[in-house]
Amino acid sequence: MRVITGFARGKKLATLSDKSIRPTSDKVKEALFSAIQFDIEGRRVLDLFAGSGQLGIEALSRGCDSAVFIDNSQDAINIIKQNLKNTGLQSNSVVFKSDYSDFLLNCKDNFDIAFLDPPYASGVLNDALEKTSNVMSSYGIIICEHPTEFEICNQVNNFHLAKQYRYGKIFISLYKRL
Repeated sequence: MRVITGFARGKKLATLSDKSIRPTSDKVKEALFSAIQFDIEGRRVLDLFAGSGQLGIEALSRGCDSAVFIDNSQDAINIIKQNLKNTGLQSNSVVFKSDYSDFLLNCKDNFDIAFLDPPYASGVLNDALEKTSNVMSSYGIIICEHPTEFEICNQVNNFHLAKQYRYGKIFISLYKRL
């Protein structure tokens, strides 16, 4: 894994050795960021279920103002902090070890862009999507990665499914405010 472009372009990212972690491939990550390339600069980003932190780090590298990384695994938190340090992007970031639901229910911040990539087998994506919609700014874009067979909501609160991109067995679903 590496940072594709921006300030930290080409920097390698560490990942967890846990087989249940599936980092977003460079191909999918590049397509995802191409879809929002004009929406990143100056934005506040939430990387929920952050894993290695690669999506939030890519957003920081491309000019977002700040990123908040959430994961409930201490190993993931350690990897995220290591990756932020190695890319020189730690000053614009905050890392929390927390369950997604606890974080979102107690969050006082608003975010412009949120990345949701929970473990596929967990079945929490629709719940996380609904709770994330409550912490989004009026600008708000929520991006979900999920398997093609997973049924995702067409609308949640004041967000609608604006676009979907298919990459093999993976969908990237983009939600925008109504």
